Amino acid sequence: MPDARGSATTGWSGRYDVVIVGAGHGGAHAAAALRQHGFAGSVAMVGDEPRLPYERPPLSKDYLSGETPFEQLLLHPPAFWQERDVEILTDRRVTTVDARAHRVRCDDGTVLEYGHLVWATGGTPRTLSCPGHDLGGVHTVRTVADSDRLRAELPAVTRAVVVGGGYIGLEAAAVLRAAGKHVTVVEAQDRVLARVAGAPLSRFYEALHRTHGVDLRLGASVERLEGASRVAGVRLADGELLPCELVIVGIGIVPAVAPLRAAGAAGSDGVVVDERCRTTLPDVFAIGDCAAHRNRFADDAVIRLESVQNAHDQAAVVARILAGTDARYDAVPWFWSKQYDLRLQTVGLSTGHDATVVRGDPATGRFSVVYLREGRVVALDCVNAVKDYVQGRKLVAARARVDPALLADPALPLKELASA
Repeated sequence: MPDARGSATTGWSGRYDVVIVGAGHGGAHAAAALRQHGFAGSVAMVGDEPRLPYERPPLSKDYLSGETPFEQLLLHPPAFWQERDVEILTDRRVTTVDARAHRVRCDDGTVLEYGHLVWATGGTPRTLSCPGHDLGGVHTVRTVADSDRLRAELPAVTRAVVVGGGYIGLEAAAVLRAAGKHVTVVEAQDRVLARVAGAPLSRFYEALHRTHGVDLRLGASVERLEGASRVAGVRLADGELLPCELVIVGIGIVPAVAPLRAAGAAGSDGVVVDERCRTTLPDVFAIGDCAAHRNRFADDAVIRLESVQNAHDQAAVVARILAGTDARYDAVPWFWSKQYDLRLQTVGLSTGHDATVVRGDPATGRFSVVYLREGRVVALDCVNAVKDYVQGRKLVAARARVDPALLADPALPLKELASA
């Protein structure tokens, strides 16, 4: 398969000062940031798709709906990479890491030697393990090819079941409803967004989706998928059958780190990195969804953050280090989601909060939920409330103590509370 610069490289071997494994947000930003910070050595980026790096968040939103063409998803045009002398090796998967020899081997036989290795592979979607999980019409959404296959089937679909009430599942449900499909969301927990948000936000989004005609099944689990060669229904654990022609599974990812772990990198859920994004292997960094790091916004717990922000910020840290400037990762986490005509922006991590303050009226579709832990602001979920999101970052960064009554007053700008 030709690489992104047009030369046939199957079986090619060579040495680079930096080899980046993964051509998603983290890998692409690491390559670009290396040049931005003056790194003059050779750089290669290995991607397992036959495409240049592109944005992934729209895959379950605007791209899935057909509003945004693929060309607008490209992070940079081909000339960008050529001008910066970044070799992009497409359609390859690194299968083996030899940390002692500083060498990686790809599934097509390509062997690359490196001075430093940056692992930015993200993860692969978790799949159902029940009978019928491999039937036709069962989809995950992680790559543009995933979304393309899903879009191609939609014209023949009347009923769809979405398994998982997280961001991916709810975003996909919104797109399917807008396309006129009958949609059922099956969530094992007793509320949607249970892993990432508090009850006030969960209840708001449950009401939103029900208003748009989504059938929400909370506290429900899938026993099996039924059908011959193609899915025809989802059988729940209580025996109910949900007839459908299509299933979307959005139940998280599995970090794609098997070659690193086989090479001896420490970690269980992903690979462990320090504040400089270094793994326990010499000259090997890891960034993005697959990197388990100690995060002060999670009370110094070791966590993985599945977000574009985390991938970008960790990539910037590695680029500075490799360019000769010391850096450490200590960024305020942020996330976003688009469902129907509402934009949710989150800053901070609400996990472990012990109090919430609703700022504004959810009935208006414009409000924020402020999360507190021991009286300090740890996170905000802002629905169509950009000012709260922007101004609330200072409260989260400072772990500010603010009177809940003041936080609840939408007439008081958060920047004034931050100053106080």
